[in-house]
Amino acid sequence: MNAIPGRNEPCWCGSGRKYKACHMQTDNRIALAAAQGHEVPTRAMLKTPAQLEGIRRSAKVNVAVLDEIARVIRPGMTTGEIDRIVRRMTEEMGGVPAPLGYKGYPYSVCTSVNDQVCHGFPLDSVVLKEGDIVNVDCSTILDGYYSDSSRMFIIGETTPEKQRLVEVARECVEKGLAQVKPWGFLGDMAQAVNDHAKANGCSVVEEIGGHGVGLEFHEDPWVGYTGRAGTGMLMVPGMVFTIEPMINLGTADVCTHIENEWEIYTEDGQPSAQWELMVLVTEDGYEVLSW
Repeated sequence: MNAIPGRNEPCWCGSGRKYKACHMQTDNRIALAAAQGHEVPTRAMLKTPAQLEGIRRSAKVNVAVLDEIARVIRPGMTTGEIDRIVRRMTEEMGGVPAPLGYKGYPYSVCTSVNDQVCHGFPLDSVVLKEGDIVNVDCSTILDGYYSDSSRMFIIGETTPEKQRLVEVARECVEKGLAQVKPWGFLGDMAQAVNDHAKANGCSVVEEIGGHGVGLEFHEDPWVGYTGRAGTGMLMVPGMVFTIEPMINLGTADVCTHIENEWEIYTEDGQPSAQWELMVLVTEDGYEVLSW
C-alpha cells in the first residue's frame, strides 16, 4: 500500500479533499478489520472518483449493446450474427470488445446455449431455435476502462423447467445484490445466492465465479457463490465487482470442451443459466453499473 497521507494532506484517491474528510475513516476501519483477522481489499481495489467516471462511460456502451441484442435476438438467428452485432456496435460507440483476443479468445462476445455454462463460442453454425435459452456475455473497453455484464434470453417458448431455471438464476442475482453493502462480507452475498438456488432445486457452479473489474478485465477479488455469511472479503466503498452465479438445473459439476479449452458445459447435460451485473459498493449500499 502507498504511504498514508497526513490528516490535512490531499486524499490518495484524487478527490481533492483533505485525507481526514475523505478516506481516513475508511482506511482506519479497514485496518481494524484486518487486525481482527478478516480478509480486506487492497487500496488498488478501491476505485477513485475519476476511475469511476471512466468505468460508468464504458458501462453505458456495454448496456447499450446488450439492449440491442435484446431487441433483435430471435429464432433462426445464429450466435455468429450476435458476435458481429456486438463488435460493430461496440466499435461504432468508440469501444473495443474486451473478450476479443483475451488470452487467445477469438470472438467479441460469449454466447452460451442450453447446457453451456459459459464461454460459448458464437458461430454461424449455432442457430438459435424455439425453446433454447442463451446467455449473452458482453464486455467493453472504452478509453482503457472495462465493463462487464450478461443477460439470459429465452428463444420463443421454452419448457417450464428452463423457464423456471432462468427465473431462479435472476432471483439469485437479486438475492445476492440485496446483500451488497459497505462493511458486509462477500460471503453474505454468496450464502444468499446459494440458499436460494438450493431452495429451488438448483445447484451453483463452484469453480467459476465473479471478479473485480474496471481497470482490467479480471481483477481481484475473485467472487464465489458457495461461501458462508460473515466470511470472505470485507466489502468497502469503491469496490467494483461482478455478481454472476452460474445456476444449473442438475448437478454443479462442469466440464471443459476438450478441443478449444474454452467452452464450459454441465457434466450431466442439463441446462444452465446466468445473469451478470457489475456493481459498485457505495457509502450506503450499492450502484449497479452494468446489467
